[in-house]
Amino acid sequence: AEMGRTLVELFYDVVSPYSWLGFEVLCRYQHIWNIDLRLRPAFLGGIMQATGNKPPAMLPKRGEYMLKDIQRMAKYYQVPVKISEGDFQRIFGTSTLGAMRFITAMDMTQPGYLEPLSREFWIRFWSQREDISQPENILAVARQAGLSSELTQKLLEMISSPAVKNRLRETTEEAIKHGAFGMPAVVAHFNGEPHLFFGSDRLELLGSVIGE
Repeated sequence: AEMGRTLVELFYDVVSPYSWLGFEVLCRYQHIWNIDLRLRPAFLGGIMQATGNKPPAMLPKRGEYMLKDIQRMAKYYQVPVKISEGDFQRIFGTSTLGAMRFITAMDMTQPGYLEPLSREFWIRFWSQREDISQPENILAVARQAGLSSELTQKLLEMISSPAVKNRLRETTEEAIKHGAFGMPAVVAHFNGEPHLFFGSDRLELLGSVIGE
C-alpha cells in the first residue's frame, strides 16, 4: 500500500452472492476512501471444508431469510443479483473451481483486468443464471470482459498448471489464516494489524476502524 493508504484485501468466490455485493461496494469506495483495494480470488469450497462451515441455506429458516436479505441488499446497492429458492440447489450443484482458477490466472497475468472479469462471472451466474463451470461459458465471460482471444486462450491453458492451482490454494489458506470461515472475507491492514470483517454488511464498521 502507498504511504498513508490502508491495504484492504477482499477474499471472494464468484459462487457467493454476498461477495458480489461486498465487491461492488468496495469497488465504489476505493475511489472515495484512502484505501488500496486488493482483489484476492479464493475458493469458498476450500474455506468451508477447512473450517467445518456449512452453506447457510442448509438451515431452512436461514435460507428463507437469506432470500429476502439478498433481494433487499441487491435493491439497496443496485447490484443485479437475482435469487429464488431454486438457486440454493444450483449453487450446491456448481463447482466454481475452474472459474476461480481462470480468475487466478488473470491475477497472475494482468491483475488490472480482475475487476471487470470477476464482475462478468457474477453477472453470468447471478443475473443470467448460467452454469459458469462450463468452458464455453468461461469463454463468453472473457469475451464480455473485453479479453482478447489470445489472452483468453493463454489463461485457459494456465488453469490446469500447478502454478495456478497452488496460487489459488495459497490465497485460500491465507484467508483461513486471517480467520475466514466464509465469504466475503475482508481484511484491512491498519496500524500494523490485520482486521477481519466477514460479510457485505460490515462495511460501515470497516470504515470506522480505518478512520473513514
